[in-house]
Amino acid sequence: MPLFYEFFAGGGMARAGLGKSWRCVFANDFDSKKAASYVANWGAKDLHVGDVAKVTTNELPGAVDLAWASFPCQDLSLAGAGMGLKGERSGAFWPFWKLMQQLKDEDRAPPLLVLENVCGALNSHDGKDFSAIGNALLSANYRFGALVIDAVDFLPQSRPRLFIIGVRGDVEIPSALRLSGPDPKWHPDRLVKAHGKLSEMAVAQWIWWSLPTAPKRRTTLTDLIEDEPRGVKWHTQEETQRLLDMMSDINLKKVEKAKMAGRKMVGGIYKRTRRDEQGRKAQRAEVRFDDLAGCLRTPVGGSSRQSILVIDGDKACSRLLSPREAARLMGLPEKYKLPENYNEAYHLAGDGVAVPVVRFLAANLLEPMLALFAQAANRKAA
Repeated sequence: MPLFYEFFAGGGMARAGLGKSWRCVFANDFDSKKAASYVANWGAKDLHVGDVAKVTTNELPGAVDLAWASFPCQDLSLAGAGMGLKGERSGAFWPFWKLMQQLKDEDRAPPLLVLENVCGALNSHDGKDFSAIGNALLSANYRFGALVIDAVDFLPQSRPRLFIIGVRGDVEIPSALRLSGPDPKWHPDRLVKAHGKLSEMAVAQWIWWSLPTAPKRRTTLTDLIEDEPRGVKWHTQEETQRLLDMMSDINLKKVEKAKMAGRKMVGGIYKRTRRDEQGRKAQRAEVRFDDLAGCLRTPVGGSSRQSILVIDGDKACSRLLSPREAARLMGLPEKYKLPENYNEAYHLAGDGVAVPVVRFLAANLLEPMLALFAQAANRKAA
């Protein structure tokens, strides 16, 4: 059974995606509220709550097969302040990396590393932050490559995320898991451009990872929506009308088209600040009726919480997305225990990694790699 560390663990979504065939021996998160959810679902035995900068390698048991780090994205996202890896939140990558370097010095470096973040990490500081991560991996004798995987292939949520996979230098990489060049599905233009800004040494150690075609998604946003949700209430007609009044003509036309669909339609709504015809800032409500939710985000001041608009003929009803619906959009099972507080539950989902994306990555890249690594170790021992 492969062993792993889960850094910046949140509610344990990477753990959920890796599944029961993996065993977590250490998890860490700074947020006590997320930690409470982690304990409710996974127990407290392996969890260390506190600043990653204060964790020592003495607290990391044994030698593991994988270190997973979904490090904070706030300073790397388009909505952030642009501080990148120098920011207070995303800069937590460096204390984590110090631990990885110390494990190398102790001859305990994991054969595999996965770093997960928003795609803004590719062009933060004109690619310098992505290059800095690559150089860090090289300094600890890891070859690496990256993939952009959108949860939309698995769940009815538009959620592209960057996955940087590092492989220890002594681990043989099978030809079936690597390509001679980028695959547009997993290596979009923004990733290729970021690759082009890497150092010559980093390019020489780069891996174009190969993944199979994603399975066909079988669920839509409508499938996950409850008629009688817990934790939220349906808006009054006046509240729904206020949302409609905040829409531009383009978005109102989407509503009218949905009314003529001949079936119940569920649209995802975000409130955004836009400039009007006079250049003044105004809050707008933008809706999509493509059977997908917009990317879940952490709620800041309430405006980033996603609402839904349900159209059934001429009838229009609206409300906030419920905590359970948000959890479903992340691929969490129905039995997963959510916080009672709405914002805490929504924050937990919006700040996590999509569970089926982790499983897909594990099944098609991490586990085949570890199987070959184990075979090579057995041959060497014999």
